[in-house]
Amino acid sequence: MRELVRRNLGKVMAGAAVAVAATAVLVGVTLPGAGESGGRQANAADAQQNAIAKDGVVEAAPDEGEKGIGSDPLTDAEIERAEKASVSGALRSSARDVEGDRGPQLLSTNLSEPEPTDAGAAAPRRAEVVYYDYKKDAVITKTVNVETGKVENTNTTQNVQPPPSQEELAEGAQLLIADPLGKGLKQDFKHATGKALTGPGQLQLSGMVFRKETVERVPAGLTECGKHRCLQVVTKVKSGPWIDTRSLVVDLSTRSVGRLG
Repeated sequence: MRELVRRNLGKVMAGAAVAVAATAVLVGVTLPGAGESGGRQANAADAQQNAIAKDGVVEAAPDEGEKGIGSDPLTDAEIERAEKASVSGALRSSARDVEGDRGPQLLSTNLSEPEPTDAGAAAPRRAEVVYYDYKKDAVITKTVNVETGKVENTNTTQNVQPPPSQEELAEGAQLLIADPLGKGLKQDFKHATGKALTGPGQLQLSGMVFRKETVERVPAGLTECGKHRCLQVVTKVKSGPWIDTRSLVVDLSTRSVGRLG
């Protein structure tokens, strides 16, 4: 591992303070900032997956049920109902997902905060379903009453970038692998595993939205980031070391890759 870092950097770097290099750099430490990824809200049963041992007897987690109560996390049934209700015929036909297919890209589904006018424990449970429409580069948020299945509010915004979904991270990794700028990523994967890197399924992925205001000089190809959906994909060999690809930015809106520095 030490020899592999020396191969890319030419000198030993401490901890996670890895300089941005022309190619991907294989790192044997946990990278900071890798936890910003979107996804569905965990349901109540998730917190009980570790069986509770009582008097030497392992107890199974209780059945989740169709409906949650109060501020309980959304159940699987409520999530399914909210997502089905939130994609109307018009949205399904007009929007495009991260792969360019018909329909918007689902980012997250979470329990909404109660409205100020709601009355305590009797308040209806609502889900906030967030999508990204790659055709319009817009975030679409649908508020759904999970008891009635009715969409109560729709909000569309641009120049707002929520954390990425796993589907977006996988597509970003695929674009990195296919792009000439991903040569270092493939070289380091080959060096670590002895195998060729051909798809995102061979990697453990996390990542974050790229915010151009965090860098001094934005490359010409990345100036639309913020309006466009741009990600920094953090890659890791499964059961192996990290490969530092943070100098590479994927513009999912244009399906192109740029490099910082």
